[in-house]
Amino acid sequence: MVAEVDPFRVVSVGVEPTIAPLVGDGAVGTVAIDMPIGLPEHDPRPCDVSCRRELGARRSSVFPVPMRATLDAPDYPSALEVNRERSGVGISKQAWFLVPKIVELDEALDDVGATRAARVHETHPELCFRSITGAPMAHPKRTTAGRRERLRALAPHVPERWRARRVTPRGAAPDDVLDALVLAVRAAAWRRGEPIVELGDSGTDRRGRPMVIRG
Repeated sequence: MVAEVDPFRVVSVGVEPTIAPLVGDGAVGTVAIDMPIGLPEHDPRPCDVSCRRELGARRSSVFPVPMRATLDAPDYPSALEVNRERSGVGISKQAWFLVPKIVELDEALDDVGATRAARVHETHPELCFRSITGAPMAHPKRTTAGRRERLRALAPHVPERWRARRVTPRGAAPDDVLDALVLAVRAAAWRRGEPIVELGDSGTDRRGRPMVIRG
């Protein structure tokens, strides 16, 4: 999702095969990404705990982030073992399937340097929807009621033509587009200096990555 800030305007909706070009594009002022950036060593991240509390019924959409050591695991059984050794709990299959992308993002942030890396912000679609409506979404996003609810939330911010199902690009689902739209809406708001919901204790991981979720 590419958008301009003020006035807010969606420029394009697409699926990028890799993360590095998005992170490294010097023309992009802010990147909002629904991926963990700062990774813990032993304990759950305070930002995840706070995010679950903020989302109420939608709390299950915030999955436990893998411990940083788990990124080196060669397979799921190994990841379970490493994560349990480090934190006392395992790792979900959902989280394990995201590990290659987490590694890709981690390496991309290394490659671009501190200045550009600082433009990349971890966020969460459900927290962003909460920010634009004032309350968590009542229904899961993959239900008909959930889609309608999110479309209503986006209506004041995004023209209908970008919210239509026909906009869904190959490799994405309709709810992925709605997630991307709300991230773009909030990223533009941050750029305009509007209030930011920022969850976490301002801590960083051992590589200096912030363990913060914006919404």
